[in-house]
Amino acid sequence: MSDMAADLHRYLQQSRDRLVSALDGLSEYDIRRPLTPTGTNLLGLVKHVLGVEFGYLGDSVGRPVPVTIPWYEDESVWDGADMWATAEESREELIALYRRAWQHSDESIEQLGLDAPATVSWWAEGKRDTTLGHVLVRTLTDTAQHAGHADIVRELLDGRGGNDQAEMGDAEYWQRYVAGIQAAADTHR
Repeated sequence: MSDMAADLHRYLQQSRDRLVSALDGLSEYDIRRPLTPTGTNLLGLVKHVLGVEFGYLGDSVGRPVPVTIPWYEDESVWDGADMWATAEESREELIALYRRAWQHSDESIEQLGLDAPATVSWWAEGKRDTTLGHVLVRTLTDTAQHAGHADIVRELLDGRGGNDQAEMGDAEYWQRYVAGIQAAADTHR
């Protein structure tokens, strides 16, 4: 694996771990409930990115998904079915499937290299042909973006912020910090 591929893979794994850790210690209800007007929820973010990995770093590089993904099979993914967990889908099941996607993606990165050809079937005609390196960057970007969403959703649930929250200060620090931001905003009411 090239140095660049190793770096991209490391950053992808950090984002994967951050996203999954956002579910730690929360109830089934809290990981599933929508916390934004568009329905963003923690388990749905995991469900979404596992499909992203299987699609971009599996199917698109000639390594078909080794498992059945129901929301792709019935095409409900195109109606947003990948953004929330059904009552029958368990946390354990979806996290295990996500870890299976990691394994499959990691094998693609290790075996094929960044210059390997990729074809993204759901992209517009004439723009489908690309490389594993390109879809790896897209996957990393999508995963990092959703890990950031997970940090915010988790903070809305119980106040636990991102990885560096405790390093920056305790509860009293954050209270003063937020009060300062609010005071600055209040000057524009």
